[in-house]
Amino acid sequence: MMKFKNLGIVAMIAILFSSIMAFMDHYLIIEIPDTVLMFSRWLAIAGLFLYGFQKKSLTTWILISMVVGAEIGHDFPEIGMKLQVLSKVFLKMIKTIIAPLLFATLVYGIAGHSDLKQVGRMGWKSILYFEAVTTIALFIGLAAINISKAGMGIKVPVGVHEELEKVAPQTLNDIILHIFPENIAKSIAEGQVLQIVIFSIVFGIALAMVREDKRQPLLKAAESLSEVMFKFTNLVMYFAPIGVGAAIAYTVGHMGLGILINLFQLLMTLYVALFAFLLGVLLPIALIIGVPVKKFLQAIAGPVSIAFATTSSEAALPRAMEAMERIGVPRKIVAFVMPTGYSFNLDGTTLYLSLAAIFVAQAAGMQMTFGQQLLIVFTLMLTSKGVAGVPRASLVILLGTAASFGMPVWPIFIILGIDELMDMARTSVNVIGNCLATVVIAKWEGEFNPPAELEAPDEKRIHAIENQSDKH
Repeated sequence: MMKFKNLGIVAMIAILFSSIMAFMDHYLIIEIPDTVLMFSRWLAIAGLFLYGFQKKSLTTWILISMVVGAEIGHDFPEIGMKLQVLSKVFLKMIKTIIAPLLFATLVYGIAGHSDLKQVGRMGWKSILYFEAVTTIALFIGLAAINISKAGMGIKVPVGVHEELEKVAPQTLNDIILHIFPENIAKSIAEGQVLQIVIFSIVFGIALAMVREDKRQPLLKAAESLSEVMFKFTNLVMYFAPIGVGAAIAYTVGHMGLGILINLFQLLMTLYVALFAFLLGVLLPIALIIGVPVKKFLQAIAGPVSIAFATTSSEAALPRAMEAMERIGVPRKIVAFVMPTGYSFNLDGTTLYLSLAAIFVAQAAGMQMTFGQQLLIVFTLMLTSKGVAGVPRASLVILLGTAASFGMPVWPIFIILGIDELMDMARTSVNVIGNCLATVVIAKWEGEFNPPAELEAPDEKRIHAIENQSDKH
């Protein structure tokens, strides 16, 4: 009986065999019948299934489902198009998360730090830094997609124009009035993300201003709701392989494999933009404030790898906090800045959102002025807050942004096919950005201890002295 550890090798051999046959047929080295090519591709997929059963990872199965979906859409386009209902089910379930998750995380994040006298100075410094860096990230994403134009050239599926209504131009008064909710239930029903965010922020501030005995029940309820919504999202994500596979099967079945060129172009645009952000923004910040870059990179290697593998910033949070304490950031600063940053400092996610939102407009053939793109960017500055820790939560924000600006949903189905690969990169950048933010605030406060003067050994000596005195 074959050992499980060999299944990965079997999968690689099957994929290599299929790739060689496709290469020889494509370049007319050897003419291979279509049925043989199809058999080789499905043999490779069978190898991937064996590997999936070995790994037993949701991320692995999502990646496998992308390949299976593309193959179904290519070989059986009619079946692939009928699978669209499954991707729609997945997206509908994702949409149900929007309002309760935003409300709970924002209210708890604001009202949970109600002692403004104690955290005031760190608070305004953190928010100032977060907004400055995330704004730069948004504009880098905007510039990247306008340079690469990854959404251009996508053929709109037949019938989509009939579903899209022309959006009347909005006046400045309309835009301002649209930001503020008149009825929170109506805002939730219509999926108006920005209005939900405004309501949640005001509600959180109001909750922070009431007496402790009045605040705690609602604060605990908000915390409980956020935890429930995290679990709710995790349950929905078990359906993700089917939803993602169905989405890409429909995309390929409806538009052909040519669409994948645009997908990989979008993927490369994101990775290049994130790399430019790391080198052009975060690295200079680290050098300017005097962060020991080598030790910093060694410290964050573990948390970042967790974030990349799980596509969840929350999964990396405990390790990241420990790592920042080890390199000399006081615990009180880590405990405040890191969780706050996970709501307000999503560098990778904000860059992706501006990039993806314009990709949707490009794919739909919508000509947007620079002013309109700026409006989307400033909207995303608010709507991207408070959803870290939830895998692929940026999809939720992207759907809400598309609805708010009259953009169609079908290009988001295209993005869904490679969202897993994009989420790995943007989540890793989120973690890197938040780790750096804790060091920045510690240096700004004048409380950053160099690596040679870590507090942990001192604490151990203090505890040892206390234990000896207790014995005596």
